[in-house]
Amino acid sequence: MSVTRQVFEFLKAASAAHARWDLEVSLSILKNRKKLLMLLVMLMPILAVSLLEAAPLLGGKEAYAPAFYSTQIFLISIAIGIAAGLITGCIGAGGGFIITPALMAAGIKGILAVGTDLFHIFAKAIMGTAVHKKLGNVSTKLAMAFLVGSGAGTFVGGAVNKGLYNKNPILSDAFISLVYAVLLGFLGFYSLSDYLRSRKTDAAGDAHGSSSTGTGSFARKLQTVNIPPMISFDEDFVPGGKKISWVVIAGGGLIVGIMAAIMGVGGGFITFPMFVYVFGVSSMTTVGTDILQIIFTAGLGAIAQYAIYGYVFYTLAMGMLIGSLVGIQVGALTTKVVKGIHIRGFYAVSILAGFVNRAATLPKKLMDLEVINMPVELAKGIESFGNVLFWVAVGIFGGWIFAKFFANLGQLREDVTETSKSTITKSLEAR
Repeated sequence: MSVTRQVFEFLKAASAAHARWDLEVSLSILKNRKKLLMLLVMLMPILAVSLLEAAPLLGGKEAYAPAFYSTQIFLISIAIGIAAGLITGCIGAGGGFIITPALMAAGIKGILAVGTDLFHIFAKAIMGTAVHKKLGNVSTKLAMAFLVGSGAGTFVGGAVNKGLYNKNPILSDAFISLVYAVLLGFLGFYSLSDYLRSRKTDAAGDAHGSSSTGTGSFARKLQTVNIPPMISFDEDFVPGGKKISWVVIAGGGLIVGIMAAIMGVGGGFITFPMFVYVFGVSSMTTVGTDILQIIFTAGLGAIAQYAIYGYVFYTLAMGMLIGSLVGIQVGALTTKVVKGIHIRGFYAVSILAGFVNRAATLPKKLMDLEVINMPVELAKGIESFGNVLFWVAVGIFGGWIFAKFFANLGQLREDVTETSKSTITKSLEAR
């Protein structure tokens, strides 16, 4: 397998792993009245403060415009949350990747979009994750080493974003846009080619495709690196367990923390494949460690690197949380009535739309930074084209999913009813 394909499969597995976590915590919130009440309690003070026009305390109207409350920007945040939720729930990957680009496309400065996305992930994590159900398979030593690295990484990533913003806000936006353009471009074009190959071979049905990274041999090599202290893990799954250097795990955590703080995606999107495919840790052990990592890394990044400096737009974070809960539920149900090959195609389109949106902003920003010279109207035209294309693509996708959902509402209700009856029957039989 080529290196390029290995990288793509790793990133695709990362995106799918983050989507699984997002789906789990979202459904956990939706099925629990106490958590829904907690969401309402969290939301009301923020809206109340905003309505009293005290929102400069929550982000700064002049410095980080439009980080102040308005009905329009709040509705936009809900729409962004719905779009991300639909992509996550229906496609099973990619939803988390469009939040920061979508916020920037709506006019939010890059550093504020990153901080707000991190806070949104942190809020969802502490509300929706049933930690007590997953901690049985956590390796404390692995978790501690990884969290030390990811914690340090959030300070590095946060320092990069804040340093660039303090030097020049346009430079900050250009950097974040470039990072997303590279990531989404790579994923998008490879996903499109993968989708076209699937159509030719009639490989429909699986929305995510195979996820073999071929990194087993690499994991074995890493485990032979003898740099004390060595950490033992997976004793319950492998006779005698496995060992890996604390330095290797902390180094992985450092990478995750830096990416989380720079991109605002919580770090969870690469932790799972990193543990399983790079470190060679069992998936059972990885799940609990990943949950702890998301809470710790997203919380530390959101609060210590962004919130205390005024780079979190709380009203938007709550709007996105509400929207994502709706979108992810609709998207997950709609997978029952749409073909897998169509889902695969929309995954590629949604990722490419985010790529075009961020790439189209670069000419204008580079011109403002005096890096390139081009007509102002041309630069603005390219930026406007990317923005319109992004929202049109997201709108068409959202409209298609909702149309499928409502057109098949009767069938979906029957499926949900049958599932509920089956669950009750199994519960009674267990008793």
